Amino acid sequence: MLGPPFERHTIDLGTDDEGPVIATLVRRRADRPTGRAVLYVHGFVDYFFQTHLADFFAERGWDFYALDLRKYGRSLLPHQTPNFCRDLADYFPELDAAAEIIRTEDGHDTLLAMGHSTGGLLLSLWAHARRDAGVVDGLFLNSPFFDINAPWAVRRPLAAAVARLGRRAPQRVLPFGLGTVYGESIHSDHRGEWSYDLSWKPLAGFPVRAGWLGAIRTAQRQLRAGLDIPVPVLLACSTRSFKGRSWHESAGLADAVLDVEHMVRYAPRLGRHVTLARFDGGMHDLTLSGPAVREKVFTELGRWAEAFLGAGPTAPARDAAPAIPARRAGAAEAAEADATSTGG
Repeated sequence: MLGPPFERHTIDLGTDDEGPVIATLVRRRADRPTGRAVLYVHGFVDYFFQTHLADFFAERGWDFYALDLRKYGRSLLPHQTPNFCRDLADYFPELDAAAEIIRTEDGHDTLLAMGHSTGGLLLSLWAHARRDAGVVDGLFLNSPFFDINAPWAVRRPLAAAVARLGRRAPQRVLPFGLGTVYGESIHSDHRGEWSYDLSWKPLAGFPVRAGWLGAIRTAQRQLRAGLDIPVPVLLACSTRSFKGRSWHESAGLADAVLDVEHMVRYAPRLGRHVTLARFDGGMHDLTLSGPAVREKVFTELGRWAEAFLGAGPTAPARDAAPAIPARRAGAAEAAEADATSTGG
């Protein structure tokens, strides 16, 4: 889909009640690798297309990986319900498999996990569940989905009722959706600067189903009760949210999907070392914000990584990098050789 230098590897996840299941790991190698790697996980109604994010890290010696979760993007198969799950822990197998490829088969000694929106909620729970395994060295959460962006009566009593419905009728479509404001603010066919596949990331999203919302509510309750993530966490979000349901130019300078104050409120419950960074003019996906804001986000991310991971992506490599042992070829590379003739 992306072409060189991106590659893709299909992770076979067996079957579920809808049939065969896969996930897709996209890789962008650094020209001068340093033994460090990034694993990026997208949000709801999303997939990886942010090549400028991969380039930022690759230019600084980090190999970049992005995971299209099961039933999302490159991993969405014709027989599947798009983006559906009953439990966020259902995604742990592909996260474990991706980390195994990055750590063991590709031989990286440092792994930074990055999650956007629902991906930020998912990675928080996964990092907590794998806290004794030393899988990740740091966590970057880009506008994580820590609570439903709605009044209290919807977030609590109504969401509880929907969760009960989800246990009985998980595929039931709920009478509300995401709206089109955010999609209009980022897609180049409308008011944005980014081009991506609208069949994988529709402007109005996919139908919201009771089982999925029940899974989100369960995960958010676990997070709000307190996690124990032992590695440094950087949580980044905008300084404000846009609440309108129709387009206004201020939507391009705010989070038009979630309430940023929820992220700020629950950040301390992630673990023992959490850094909060807020960006004026930041959009829901901070890496898709306007150029000036993007530059500030990348600068702050680089400073944080340098401070807390020992050696961060502070500037593109200009001198020859020190030699490191060659990666051990493995099954993943063999599979990619067959699958990457058209890129990631």
